[in-house]
Amino acid sequence: MNILKFKYSYLAFVTITYLVACNNTNEHLEKDSNTNVITHNQHPSELKVDVLKKGDHVPSNKVCMVNDEYMGKEQLEVPLDGKMYYGCCEMCKNRIPQDEKVRYSIDPLTNKKVDKALAYIVLASDNGQVYYFENESNYLKFNNKN
Repeated sequence: MNILKFKYSYLAFVTITYLVACNNTNEHLEKDSNTNVITHNQHPSELKVDVLKKGDHVPSNKVCMVNDEYMGKEQLEVPLDGKMYYGCCEMCKNRIPQDEKVRYSIDPLTNKKVDKALAYIVLASDNGQVYYFENESNYLKFNNKN
C-alpha cells in the first residue's frame, strides 16, 4: 500500500512540476511605476534587459506563442510548414506542432483568425501579454479606436 501511495505522490509531483514550468513566465516581469514600462529581467547570469511599453511592436522570436507572452529573450524555434513559431520550453516546443489552437489567434480589430507565425505582435498589457494582428495597419486602426 505504501508503494502505491509513493507512486501516486510522485506522479502528482511530476505532473505539477511539468504544468508549472511554462506558467511561471511572469516571475521576472517588473513594472516601473514612474515610467509605466515593463522590464523583463533575465536570469542573473544574463545582463541584457529589454524595456518595452504597452503598444510596442514585439519581435516574434521573443514571444512564447503557447502562453501568448513576451518573454524578453529569444525563444525556442519551432519550424512547421515553412513557418517559424516560438515556445519558451520543451513542452511548448512539442505542443506547437500537435495543437493547431496554439498556432492561431484572433486579430482584435477584425476578429479574423491570424497565424501567429505571420502576425504583427504587440505588447498588450503590463504583465507581458501580447496581441496578434494580421498586419501593422490593423494594429494602427485598433490603436486609434482605443
